[in-house]
Amino acid sequence: MSDLTTSAKIVIIGGGIVGCSTAYHLAKMGLTDVILLERGALTSGSTWHAAGLVGQLRSSANITQLLGYSVALYDRLEAETGLATGWKRNGGLRLACNAERWTEVKRQATTAKSFGLDMHLLSPKEAQELWPLMQVDDVVGAAFLPTDGQASPSDITMSLTKGARQGGVTIQENVTVTGIETEDGRVQAVVTDKGRVACEKLVICAGQWSRQIGKLAGINIPLVSMQHQYLITEKIEGVTSSLPTLRDPDRLTYWKEEVGGLVMGGYEPNPMPWAETKASEPFAFQLLENDLEHFEPLLELAAGRVPAMETTGIRQFINGPESFTPDGNFILGEAPEARNIFVGAGFNAFGIAAGGGAGMALAEWVAKGEPPYDLWPVDIRRFGRNHLDTNWVRTRTMEAYAKHYTMAWPHEEHHSGRPLRRSPLYDRLTAQGAVFGEKLGWERPNWFAEATAGEEPHDVYSFGRQNWFGAVGREHQAARERVAVFDQTSFAKFQLLGRDAEQALSWIAANDVAKAPGHLIYTQMLNGKGGIECDLTVGRLADDAYYIVTGTGFATHDFDWIRRSIPAGLDARLVDVTSAYGVLSVMGPRSRDVLQALTSEDLSNTGFPFSRIRQITLAGAPLLALRVTYVGELGWELHIPVEFMASVYDAIMAEGAKHGIANAGYRAIESLRLEKGYRAWGSEISPDHSPLVAGLGWAVKLKSNTPFQGRDALEMQSAKPLPRRLACFTADPAVVLLGRETIYRNGERVGWLASGGFGHTVGRSIGYGYVRRSGEGVDDAFVLSGSYELEVATERVPATVTLDALYDPANTRIRS
Repeated sequence: MSDLTTSAKIVIIGGGIVGCSTAYHLAKMGLTDVILLERGALTSGSTWHAAGLVGQLRSSANITQLLGYSVALYDRLEAETGLATGWKRNGGLRLACNAERWTEVKRQATTAKSFGLDMHLLSPKEAQELWPLMQVDDVVGAAFLPTDGQASPSDITMSLTKGARQGGVTIQENVTVTGIETEDGRVQAVVTDKGRVACEKLVICAGQWSRQIGKLAGINIPLVSMQHQYLITEKIEGVTSSLPTLRDPDRLTYWKEEVGGLVMGGYEPNPMPWAETKASEPFAFQLLENDLEHFEPLLELAAGRVPAMETTGIRQFINGPESFTPDGNFILGEAPEARNIFVGAGFNAFGIAAGGGAGMALAEWVAKGEPPYDLWPVDIRRFGRNHLDTNWVRTRTMEAYAKHYTMAWPHEEHHSGRPLRRSPLYDRLTAQGAVFGEKLGWERPNWFAEATAGEEPHDVYSFGRQNWFGAVGREHQAARERVAVFDQTSFAKFQLLGRDAEQALSWIAANDVAKAPGHLIYTQMLNGKGGIECDLTVGRLADDAYYIVTGTGFATHDFDWIRRSIPAGLDARLVDVTSAYGVLSVMGPRSRDVLQALTSEDLSNTGFPFSRIRQITLAGAPLLALRVTYVGELGWELHIPVEFMASVYDAIMAEGAKHGIANAGYRAIESLRLEKGYRAWGSEISPDHSPLVAGLGWAVKLKSNTPFQGRDALEMQSAKPLPRRLACFTADPAVVLLGRETIYRNGERVGWLASGGFGHTVGRSIGYGYVRRSGEGVDDAFVLSGSYELEVATERVPATVTLDALYDPANTRIRS
């Protein structure tokens, strides 16, 4: 085809596996006014030189489901299109060569069981029987997932392409995109070297060139190119076509069978970036120069596992650039900067594994305006201001690449590109032993090391209780018994302004926000299915002004959701004021004593009740005081203009000394909120869960006649038995709960923990998870009548269940 159409409803840029999979799935949905544009030939970017391993298990149930969809699609694709795919379910083997890695593997096996995958744990001898070429002297154990496999990247992409064409999609090669036209924040057209194509929707699947393409429309796509090397050996005796794929993380290497030989690659600790200015154009079916010196350490590690490598010839050495992201997850979804521009890119060398499912999810997102299920771990809106700088993105991405096969420790923090975004208190807190974590570029105090207790101010990782456990216990106790101060400056903060602000927010929020100025409302914001898109606090400042506070990591997501949900024609404008205010949360039974001494305002329960917001002066500073809590104690969030932040903190600490005040961090917040049963978006609640199944029905205005987004879905859900219920589980304090542990009720698997931690007041390990039952539904009686166990690292432990808060269920302390 030589003539380029002048218009299409949907334009896809990029003819790799993800673009072709998206085209295939759009065709399956009956959407034929679709054109895919590829600058060179199909697969010519990075797809053609991908290694082709297909694994499924991830730490997210839904991403695991997405990868499982890929496997199911690849099972049937060849028969459907008549084109070979090279797909085979030969299984995937993963080795553990030390005690900590074996614990990690056992936890992964439990995660697999939670998510419905059948992973087998093997002895070294059993693993060797599956993979006879390897020596296992150092192997402690292994895990085998029979449904994993491998594919031929080019073949499977061409099979998807044939299916797309059969469904009516147009695919045009040798077309270079030179511009993207937008108007009023919406895509209008794609400009190419062959002409202009008007479109309603645009999908960017251009691999490592996606960041450059996105910039044409003002879209930020945080990915960079990295060199990734692997080799293909000559034929080796004993290598059969049924040989499983092999991952040997302690030796940083992976393996698969290839025409009687082996593919061997890995993830080195000192990765090499590529195209640091921009990805080269054109770059079709090209490779980079081999760097044998750089690869040699991996080769030595590999030879220690497979001795035959020492005498086997190398048939081909491949150094191909691929796109990687700062957190190791790929990027999907509608870009927040413009309407109807979607992205599927940054697949971190597992694009073949993800390609089928990612194309399905992206096609549904494009066609219906929402994904098939919650995909927050890969949602493009997880990024923020820190991801605008390519050098910062590259620095963090190199760390993520280097960690690909290192131990996935619980609570592990990245160290590169830090510090970047800092509270005015950063230096003060550092001097007092703060150990910081990072979220969206913000430095946030996780815990405080006490030198007199012999504590070093850094994390020491393990799968047991980590070195900060005791320190967090002290901070937790201070909040429960005295008073603690938390620097939560990183909160995302918005203002909704305009004469129609109440009308707009009443539609978007599930709770009643039509309150008089001075009221503070906890609310969810729902999608059309009744799922929770945002979980936040709204304070009414004036008739035409609201103040909105949400979690640090949700800044881009929540701003985008609210802005897009404002009904057309209303005078309501959303403004991000995050950088204008620092936040100090002063919490605990003595918090009023401390703060009252610093202000002439009446902070009594009568003068300043719970769920109120007020402009006050305190320690010489004008600030917003919010009487709210996420730790289950009396307290206030003080939202302070940044120039007053340090002075207010100093005054609070000086006055609080007589009351035993203590600095506290985010790990104490987690312990405190688990005891109180407060939900966390992205853990216990998400777009897949409604307030009804999450136990948050009390925060929804269903009893009123007020229409709101998601109301119809909630009314339908409330009219029949609920499919699942969120419950709290406790276990012996020696049991370390991290999330994803399997829930058993009367011996039957009914779900998994969405979160896990420890409650220092109740002295128990705590986890929250949904109890599921198909068909009959789940009510309180069903949840509470069962006998429960949790599977932790393949071992079952007894657990108790409750639907109430473990701590102060009557809420007397927060209202005191």
